[in-house]
Amino acid sequence: MSENTENIANTHSESGEIAPAQTEAKEVELTNLPHVELFNGIEISKLTKRQTKKYKKYLKWEENKKERRAKQKEKLKAKKEYARLHNIKITDNKPLLLKNTMDKSPCKISICIDLSWSDLMTDKDMNKAIKQVIRIYAENRRAKAPMQLHLTTFVGKNKEVIRKHGGSEKWDVNFHESHYMDIFPKDRLIYLTSDSTNVIQKLEDDKVYIIGGLVDHNAHKGICYKKAVEEGISHGQLPIGEYFKLKQRKVLTINQVFEILLRVSEGKSFKEAIEINLPKRKDVLLINKTEKASQEPIST
Repeated sequence: MSENTENIANTHSESGEIAPAQTEAKEVELTNLPHVELFNGIEISKLTKRQTKKYKKYLKWEENKKERRAKQKEKLKAKKEYARLHNIKITDNKPLLLKNTMDKSPCKISICIDLSWSDLMTDKDMNKAIKQVIRIYAENRRAKAPMQLHLTTFVGKNKEVIRKHGGSEKWDVNFHESHYMDIFPKDRLIYLTSDSTNVIQKLEDDKVYIIGGLVDHNAHKGICYKKAVEEGISHGQLPIGEYFKLKQRKVLTINQVFEILLRVSEGKSFKEAIEINLPKRKDVLLINKTEKASQEPIST
């Protein structure tokens, strides 16, 4: 058996999964792999469908090895730079745990997740909404400068579902059982809705941006806009239509809207933040500066 063949054979762990070769030999050349006679002691031509799948997976793993190593180096470099700037002692073998809290954050932009929509959702949709809220918390917790995050109308099923996740009582989040109208001054509130004619161009520290904690907007089209009008509070939409053209109406998830706002709070332009978080689809096109947007809106 050749040296290359031995390296391949050793890539199977006891669990049957493909793993990197642990020998000190040079990296296996991808171009040589298809000509190897044996894989895990079996002739290539006699591999079963499942074994062939694992073999192809290994080839793919080898092909992407350099790219993975480059990404790991970049992540380590970024981690060390962040630690240097913030006087944090780290080791290469341990992940950098960010301990930024909202009260110590220089970012004072407030985001409110309106959880008052539970009566309009099925249990399945409510669970989806809460999962998105959990992702929002995780994203904000990892941010270098967390935004001021509020969950309002945190009662009933919403509270019950979130409390099932261990440790949520210790989350760095402002939990409110009250409605946002009873918490913030009316002139600070801006409800985000794609039905608004007001386009938000920048985020302001003294405003509270409300995201509707609602799944399946298409079943309740215009409901967030209607609520804002009835309550007499400001409303606005993200400037998605200024940069992207869509062939049909699309719905952004609760966490996608939040992540766009978070990226903008970190210094990215709305165009950059939207491009990062907008689902990659063939019917989403970048608009030239001179081109007018003619499209269906994205629901937020």
